Amino acid sequence: MSSSRHSTPTLFSQLDVTTGSNPQSVHGSRDEPGSLLRDVLAAQDRTNELLEELVGTMAATQKQRANELTQWRNAHPNLAYACREAAEALSRVQIEYLNRMTDEINDNSDDMVEGEFLLNEFIDRFGPRLAHLNGVIQVLAQLSSVSNPANSQH
Repeated sequence: MSSSRHSTPTLFSQLDVTTGSNPQSVHGSRDEPGSLLRDVLAAQDRTNELLEELVGTMAATQKQRANELTQWRNAHPNLAYACREAAEALSRVQIEYLNRMTDEINDNSDDMVEGEFLLNEFIDRFGPRLAHLNGVIQVLAQLSSVSNPANSQH
């Protein structure tokens, strides 16, 4: 990001509202709507510049990560294939786990609504396993995924 900061004047003006006096702006140039619109436009232009920098940085990071994954897959083709098989196997395990979990939810949903203890026990029993299983499947899928040349050009 750029280290230079633009000093922008505040968009609010101060008014003297004492009894018996006409309201007058302390910042006389702020009375014009055109000046306010120019300030808003300048702020919007700066926001757009920052967003463009952010998108460029994120795209470069994503491209570097994709290149590193491709290099890893090329260096370890057997392991990448094994990761794909493991991810598919764990996906089948996940489906069975989700079936058991949804059966339990459907069987005990009324009790879970009524009692906080049953809901907490359900979350403690299924939540961490599901989160960890999803994380492992995601890692295996990333390591085994076939690189898409169309994505690496962007």
